[in-house]
Amino acid sequence: MKAIVHKADSRGFANHGWLQATHSFSFANFYNPEKVNFGALRVLNDDIIAPKMGFGTHPHDNMEIITIPLKGVLKHRDNMHDEWQKVLPGEVQIMSAGTGVQHSEINGSENEHLSLFQIWIIPNKENVKPRYDQKSFHSDDRKNKLQTLVTSIDEDFEGSLKIHQDAILSRIDLDKDKSFTYKLKSKNHGVYIMNIHGEIEIDGNTLQTRDAAGISQTDKFTVKASASSEILFIEVPMI
Repeated sequence: MKAIVHKADSRGFANHGWLQATHSFSFANFYNPEKVNFGALRVLNDDIIAPKMGFGTHPHDNMEIITIPLKGVLKHRDNMHDEWQKVLPGEVQIMSAGTGVQHSEINGSENEHLSLFQIWIIPNKENVKPRYDQKSFHSDDRKNKLQTLVTSIDEDFEGSLKIHQDAILSRIDLDKDKSFTYKLKSKNHGVYIMNIHGEIEIDGNTLQTRDAAGISQTDKFTVKASASSEILFIEVPMI
């Protein structure tokens, strides 16, 4: 098994006033040649956005974009939909940029900060028709068990959002002293684990809140919670 550990304080950080952006991988003005990507995972940004502020209309193409709000109210609009759409904590948003899409993402609250993860995954098909979707996932369904959020559009997996990549995004909320064994789809895949909150141990490595680890070259690994923890798994081909 190969394991890399990315401590929370090793991430890139940018303070734009209205936006506090923390980058797990090279992004914008943050560049680290050892942190360009993890397989097909290209971006994992941990953003805090001030009330009523956000990202104005801008383009993307040939990227699978996943947004996971953690706190507050996200409002989305794109050139596939004229109306603003709310995306709340507990929901996940996906967008296949494909041949090109224009979109805006803003904090829909007048007084509360918005906290979210923005994830970019390199697609396995280019120039597809752009598409958008969002779905609510109840926290009870990840209590000490794996909750699948996103899978490949080519797979018949019910209940998940779909993207153009052989990837799996999932979450689990582990109680203190509980363990969970994660089984990878194949040995060509790796899993990037973001400890959203709490304290966990993987292969002798302790991960505190917002610490992360990339696990590859194995068929399974075990996560043990030293404290109640919320964990995000991003499994991708190690391209």
